[in-house]
Parts: sequence; structure tokens; C-alpha cells
Amino acid sequence: MVSGPEGGPGGGPGGAGGGLPGILKGLLTTARTALRPTHTAEYPDVAPELPPRTRGVIALLEENCTSCMLCARECPDWCIYIDSHKETIPAPPEGGRERQRNVLDRFAIDFSLCMYCGICIEVCPFDALHWSPQFEYSEVDILDLLHEKDRLGGWMATVPPPPALDERSAEPAEIAASTKPARGTGLVAPGGAGAGGPGARMPRTVRPRSAGTGPASPPAEPTGTVPPPAREPLTGTPESVPDDTTPTPPPVDDAT
Repeated sequence: MVSGPEGGPGGGPGGAGGGLPGILKGLLTTARTALRPTHTAEYPDVAPELPPRTRGVIALLEENCTSCMLCARECPDWCIYIDSHKETIPAPPEGGRERQRNVLDRFAIDFSLCMYCGICIEVCPFDALHWSPQFEYSEVDILDLLHEKDRLGGWMATVPPPPALDERSAEPAEIAASTKPARGTGLVAPGGAGAGGPGARMPRTVRPRSAGTGPASPPAEPTGTVPPPAREPLTGTPESVPDDTTPTPPPVDDAT
């Protein structure tokens, strides 16, 4: 038997009773934790509280889909399948011309390939795809994870409403454009100041000035320089065309 510095077996202080304080400390921690309330969610008897932006399953709003194929082209997993055809809308009886529209035949998402990146929802220009927090759609057969448009449309009932905007945030552009007054509504009508309503302003009037009124503009003063004469167009061969340099005047003969 190996004895420690203090003569106890195992080299610990006090021999075999050296581990007793550690055991008591562990039991004290267990007793303290046992008296605390539990936070275990008894799933599936108790539904979990998920964050509002949980990515559970993708829902389809079929009437908003225009078969633009943008979501299928941007999907990195190629798990979206869309089929559509064109229909001709007859011209209205009061006049006009025929129009064509896309009719959605098939919209399917294979959730066995989907990686829940959300790119299809972000690129959709007409808000036809939405996130739903539902996650209870596991299947025994992997082929059953291919959801067609009828099943995707059924998930719309579980899509939570969008969160409210911040009170100090800017007004959306669509609402600001709809509430913007029409041009000319704030002008004062000829009937009086009260015809334009509160906040009306007087329209700006520009009066034409007659030709005989007003101060005459002073004549331009000469600057002392003479403008150069107009040059004649140059003709002939390049050898016969003179350059732009000023010719040197001939010397003056004093005898003449």
C-alpha cells in the first residue's frame, strides 16, 4: 500500500475520508437543482413557443403567383418545379384588345432537397411565397416530402401576420403615394381665398413686360480690339494650302 505524506492510503489528506467533502458538495448541488422549477417542454403534449420568424415550411399564395419562374431560377438546390400555360383574355365589349396571362398548372417544392435558405421568398416580386412556423410534416417515405400547390396553399392558414411597423419609422412608399394630394389642389380658386380650403396659396402670376417700358440697356463700350476677319475656305492640294501662321511683311525700302 502506498502511503501519502500524511500517512493516509491513496496519498490524500485524511486517508479514505478525503473524498467525503467532495461527495457532500455534489449532493448539495443536486439537491439545490432538484428544488428548482423545470423548464422542460412536454412535446408533443405541449406545443413549443417558436420565434416569429421561424423557418418551418414554405406556403404558397396561388392567386399572387404569375409563373415568372424567378424563384425556380434562383433556387440553389433546384427543388422548385413550375408548369404553366398562357390563356387569351377576350377584348372588353367597350373596346380594347385581347390580352394574355399565365395560368399556373403546377407548383411543387421538394422539401427533401430544400435547405431552407429563403431565397425563393426574398426574390418573389408578388409575395406569393411566405414562411410558416409549422414543422410537423415528417414522412415515412421521402417521396411524400414533395408538396404540390394544393398542400403548399394549405400552409397559408398557419402563416403569422406581419409585425407592426415602428411608430417612428418612415411611411411606406405605397401609402405615401396614395395619400399625396393631387397637383393644383392647394391653389386659390378665382372665386376667393376660401375656395382653395385651408393651407391654400396664391398661384404665381407672371406679367408680360411691354417693349417701350423699362430702363434701356446701356450701349456696349468698345474694348479697343478689332475682331479678326473671317477666313475664306481653303481649297486645293495640301501643298497649295497655306498654313495658319501669320505671313511676315516684306521689308520697307526707304528709297521708294
